[in-house]
Amino acid sequence: MSVEAADRVAAVVSSWPGTPLQTSWFEFLLDGSLLEKHLQKSNPDPTPVQLIIQFLEQASKPSVNEQNQVQPPADNRRNRTLKLLALKVAAHMKWDLDVLEKGLTIPVLNMLLNELLCVSKVPPGVKHVDLDLSTLPPTTAMGTTKHTNVTSAELSIVQQEKEMTENILTVLKEQAADSISVLEGALQLKKDFYVHTLRTLDLLAADAAANGETESSTAGLCISADELHCQVHYDLGGIFFQQGCTDQPAHEKARDHFRQTKELLKKLDSTIHVHLDEKRLAGYWNACKALTGDCDPSDSQTLPYDQINSLIRACNYQAVIEAFIKDNVSRSLPNHFRRSVLREFLYKVQQGESGLDEVCHKICVCNAIRDALEGEILSVRFQQLLLKPSKRIVDFILEVLTLSHNFNKISFMRFCMFFFLNVKTLCESLEELSLVFMVSSHKLFMELLKEEERKVLVEQMRKRSATINLSAKPLPSFYDIPASASVNIGQLEQQLILSLEPRRIRQILIELHGMAERPFWRVNSKWEVPSDYINVILSIKDNLTKDLVYILMAKGLHCISIKDFGHARQLFSACLELVTEFSPKLRQVMLNEMLLLEVRAHETMAAEGSKERPPPDLVSRVRGYLEMRIHDLPLRQVVGEECVAFMLNWRENDYLTLQVPPSLVMNNPYIKLGQLLASTCKELPGPKESRRTAKELWDVVVQICSVSIQHKRNNDGRVGLIKQRESSMGILHRYLKFITFIKKLRDDIVNEVTAEHLSIWPSSLPNIQAVDVEAVAVTVKELVSYALTLNPNNQSWLITQADIYFVTNQYSAALNLYLQAGAVCSDFFTKAVPPDVYTDQVLKRMIKCCSMMNCHTQVAVLCQFLREVDYMTAFKALQEQNSHDAMDSFYDYIWDVTILEYLTHIHHKRGETEKRQIAVKAIGQTELNTSNPEEVLQLAAQKRKKRFLQAMAKLYF
Repeated sequence: MSVEAADRVAAVVSSWPGTPLQTSWFEFLLDGSLLEKHLQKSNPDPTPVQLIIQFLEQASKPSVNEQNQVQPPADNRRNRTLKLLALKVAAHMKWDLDVLEKGLTIPVLNMLLNELLCVSKVPPGVKHVDLDLSTLPPTTAMGTTKHTNVTSAELSIVQQEKEMTENILTVLKEQAADSISVLEGALQLKKDFYVHTLRTLDLLAADAAANGETESSTAGLCISADELHCQVHYDLGGIFFQQGCTDQPAHEKARDHFRQTKELLKKLDSTIHVHLDEKRLAGYWNACKALTGDCDPSDSQTLPYDQINSLIRACNYQAVIEAFIKDNVSRSLPNHFRRSVLREFLYKVQQGESGLDEVCHKICVCNAIRDALEGEILSVRFQQLLLKPSKRIVDFILEVLTLSHNFNKISFMRFCMFFFLNVKTLCESLEELSLVFMVSSHKLFMELLKEEERKVLVEQMRKRSATINLSAKPLPSFYDIPASASVNIGQLEQQLILSLEPRRIRQILIELHGMAERPFWRVNSKWEVPSDYINVILSIKDNLTKDLVYILMAKGLHCISIKDFGHARQLFSACLELVTEFSPKLRQVMLNEMLLLEVRAHETMAAEGSKERPPPDLVSRVRGYLEMRIHDLPLRQVVGEECVAFMLNWRENDYLTLQVPPSLVMNNPYIKLGQLLASTCKELPGPKESRRTAKELWDVVVQICSVSIQHKRNNDGRVGLIKQRESSMGILHRYLKFITFIKKLRDDIVNEVTAEHLSIWPSSLPNIQAVDVEAVAVTVKELVSYALTLNPNNQSWLITQADIYFVTNQYSAALNLYLQAGAVCSDFFTKAVPPDVYTDQVLKRMIKCCSMMNCHTQVAVLCQFLREVDYMTAFKALQEQNSHDAMDSFYDYIWDVTILEYLTHIHHKRGETEKRQIAVKAIGQTELNTSNPEEVLQLAAQKRKKRFLQAMAKLYF
């Protein structure tokens, strides 16, 4: 641990005896009056936001039944009371969404607002856009306008936060249009609204216990219609402003909503319940006017913005520069607006607009001088510009400096503080002596430097210009700028995000903690550590150490995900060294993660073609992990999975089948599964009767994919069916798009999916109704897709993949794969396709694929490939007149004379003379004469088969 961290831990420990005990969440369940007393304290611990998190987290914890199966949170009195307590805390905060959004994660906030919908008696299962707000009670309407119609499973807050956040944001995005409609509907209401308070929530709870309706809807906190409309107009304006990026007319809607917001703000006597940033509103208003070209001459506050925007639209760039020079004196334009103008010009340059480079340089100079006058740090872009400026830019810098100096009437000393070093830097970077003398003889230069200093500096310039080619110096990167006390937190946070060097990360964190005491592990929302470790890391007392451990691990995991194993090793090694000093538990966690890193690195090398076996040390460490038993150590499931997969991939079958401890097999389902797989693979070459482990493997997989159907009485008294997994070994996701596929697997034996080694598996299931066939389908599809990425030329897997496409009615894709399977085992059809590849079942499926795509001539040709020619199907296909293939161009591939004779008959009957002649010509080929020896006829058939399949491959590959 670092010295700084150790001092902080010591300070914290020494202060423990004098620290009052924090009130626990369950105490509020035991004492109904405790919550109000706690919230009335000046600095309650835990804070209101922390209380909401604790109440909802406890109310949403899943339970475990007697069969050790995880169940959803129970709907009991305890959990309902906890949810009500969370709502009471929010009511005490007067439903301040600004505070709630900053303090709560998205899943917790979503859960809280869902509970508000429930107590507000919003009808369940009804889209809010379909509700008539004017007919709803006041608190119900208020709850609807506070929350869009989003529902989500109440899962564990910490473990499922990322997944829940993504799901909620996805639903919000999908329902954005509905949310806008609800808010627009609220603008039509003229009555006052009421929001729940602690008292109304108590009344509702008592009323719910009596199973009756409450009359307390107008007893809550009154929100006037004007206050709500003001807030809604502001929110809608923000929504439409963002949409304006892709929908230009949306800016006009945003402008109208912001205008209404401004008018309502003037009308309101008090804005206690309106939460908006008036400076931000003014910024939105000015931006909308600039984007829509709607300038209001009477609005004096926005005239500078309008002037600049009008000049830009008119392409009068010189006037823009002059306005910026004058603004250095008046300072009426905010710095962020001036920087945005520079960014707009830089964007125009990137888009290829010529002649704007010098404009960008001059605006950059103006902004830099404005920054210096206000004591801000000069931009990197300006410092780069000073490395090798042109004569025109030097002239311009001196001109703007002089104007700004004179008109601002600031003291000489203050101006010297800002610009002395910069002018000196400018002189040192000039290569041409003429520019050196131009600067050194300028009036401003004469005022800023004493005579002795000027002489020394000019002499230095003479010597440097003769020996150094400054133009060869590279531009400084962001990291080349030395950090100092004046560097703001934002710049350090940006360096923290980008850095991969552990020592640099530690130094940045030390500097940040010296400026502000807050959790810097939250700086980047992309930093993620496994949910299994979150509680252990966040329990570290020292905040600096906590940040460092979290960030090192998150960055290391990211490097692994992008296969940057070198940086990952550095980051993990530094983290291991750090945690070894104070936490044996975290030390073992890091050792486990470093083992997973080495396993993945070796597997990546193997995937890229390396045949090198893993070193014995790595295999030994994997065995050690699998046999490790440490109490209360957080273990990631993926580490165990990949260790077992590693042993299987490198044929460590003897260990899995003979050496693994029996207790480990009983306690670790992945070891059991790996053992069965290894045993089955070892027995594959043996006789069928010896394949006992194949049956065991089959039973385990069936159990994984099995469900038990139970009857459960719902709250409304109706009996419903629920499905529960019987196995704790794994859960498979289901996808509705495979339902059709599953039904065919059940009902149609012709649609079975073929696979390798079918003979080793049992031929029937004792209880097929208990098998979740949807899960089986998804598993087979994913397994085959992944297998083909490893070996895309395995004909058996290609046939299986083709079967999956076939039974899901994707006929073109299926035919493509059937043809690929034939091509890989026949040197692209230069040899005959083995009959065990193109079986009659495969050929019949290829025939159906062609038929479903209306390629009827191809159907007739393929009917010859069967062991017994299917004349009925061939004749029926040739009768079709809307064939989508090339028809008569395929006649050369037909060798069956009966089919050719039928073709001539059909064309004669239809009066198709030309096509009949082609068929007659095909029949007349001597090699098809039925009097020929069988060998000649077979040779003719084989030749036509090869040519036809090659032609089909060109069509479908």
